[in-house]
Amino acid sequence: MSFSQVFIREVEKKVRFAIGGIYLDYSHKPAIGRPENIIADYIARSQGLELRPKSVEPIMAIFQRVDGKTIRFSAEAIEEVLERQDSDGQAFLQVNFIDGKKILITDRLIGFKPAETAGLDLKKLPKVVTTPDLVSVVEAIEESLTAKGTSNEEVDVLRRVFDSVLNGAEAVGFELDNEKSWLNPITGMKQKASA
Repeated sequence: MSFSQVFIREVEKKVRFAIGGIYLDYSHKPAIGRPENIIADYIARSQGLELRPKSVEPIMAIFQRVDGKTIRFSAEAIEEVLERQDSDGQAFLQVNFIDGKKILITDRLIGFKPAETAGLDLKKLPKVVTTPDLVSVVEAIEESLTAKGTSNEEVDVLRRVFDSVLNGAEAVGFELDNEKSWLNPITGMKQKASA
């Protein structure tokens, strides 16, 4: 099994743990009330999320304490909010947007679908990822660059995984301008290592 395959399995385990095995239980019911109020009430009870003051109505801004990232989206873009439970009975929200995108709001994190990326088989990635996964991917890239016997192909797969998570996050409303440059120094390491 290649390093990339092992890494992808480890990321999948972390994501399942972080979001409580969300996609193991498909029970859900439509929440009753205005979508933005349902989300605000859930976040008020959460351990790791904060609703940030709105800059412009009807924009919602949700801050993740674990990594300091904020997602912004229009309440008017919400099609429906579903109340769901994971396999451990923990409640979470599934927010479906009019454009077909979805996010999962858990007690500590916001999950989203990784983006389609050329040369990357999404079937090998978890169905739901989170912004902290970006750090895990960068660490895996750095580790693979310093490990003996790591092929350029494995590093390229990990770079595509990074792009998939980053683009998926941005597609649902996370602002990740700083994270876009994280791989620039690593690219320099790769060039030095191959010289």
